[in-house]
Amino acid sequence: MTAPHRPLVSTSDLAALLSGPTPPVLLDVRWRLGGPPGREEHATGHLPGAVFLDLDTELAAPPGTGVGGRHPLPAADDLERALRAAGVSADRPVVVYDADNGSVAARAWWLLRWAGHTDVAVLDGGYAAWVVAGGPVSDEQPEPRPGDFTVVPGAMPVLDAAGAAELARTGVLLDARAPERYRGEVEPVDPAAGHIPGAVNAPFTGHLGTDGRWLAPDALAERFARLGVGRDGTAVGAYCGSGVTASSVVLALEVAGVTSADAPAPLYAGSWSDWSSDPARPVATGDEPGGA
Repeated sequence: MTAPHRPLVSTSDLAALLSGPTPPVLLDVRWRLGGPPGREEHATGHLPGAVFLDLDTELAAPPGTGVGGRHPLPAADDLERALRAAGVSADRPVVVYDADNGSVAARAWWLLRWAGHTDVAVLDGGYAAWVVAGGPVSDEQPEPRPGDFTVVPGAMPVLDAAGAAELARTGVLLDARAPERYRGEVEPVDPAAGHIPGAVNAPFTGHLGTDGRWLAPDALAERFARLGVGRDGTAVGAYCGSGVTASSVVLALEVAGVTSADAPAPLYAGSWSDWSSDPARPVATGDEPGGA
């Protein structure tokens, strides 16, 4: 598996990789806004050998530290410690999975790529697809051999609030949240309701087909074209509520061939939770990018 050319892996391909000479490290990152805790799901059943990493405490810094938002990027030393404890090494591939749609696994994929790991993929369909395919599951807690991966931040581009505002004006800034949050009709967790002026709504659920698997590259490319993003070098970036589900937009752009591993789309890591924390920043509402 060469992750920069294959950021998604199927259940059948993963099964083959696990029986091969260099099986990947498996990371279980199941998480849902509002719970239940993913660690509890992991304890009741996971892919054999998979190590659980917690989004809130291991894949993000505490809120209020570093870059703003509810899930700030972790400090390099903290992330390195967590990844090494999970068995991650530079010379071994990594496959990450969540419950089903890949949106949380994409955050781990993005972080590993940001940290300098080049051989990372997301399991298409996550744990649910693995179970449906008849893959083995276990409730035994693995004791991985410590890894040697060294985190070198900066391999994936990051936007701050000013950069996100500029991209919304000059390119295409995709908002991965649900339409009702984008329009400002509801806001369950952040200080203000609405979206960054100029941003285009691109719910992350639109990456999936009716079977819960990711759309084929051409179908994803067509979707992005309808949103104003093509393979013509259009500047494009993504944000969401706290920099989690927008990671799946970055992944989908790469799968679609709109961007590449060498030139990925930037992520506004603080996202709406950071933007809306400053009452001086403008807020748009309604269906149109500029607001109602």
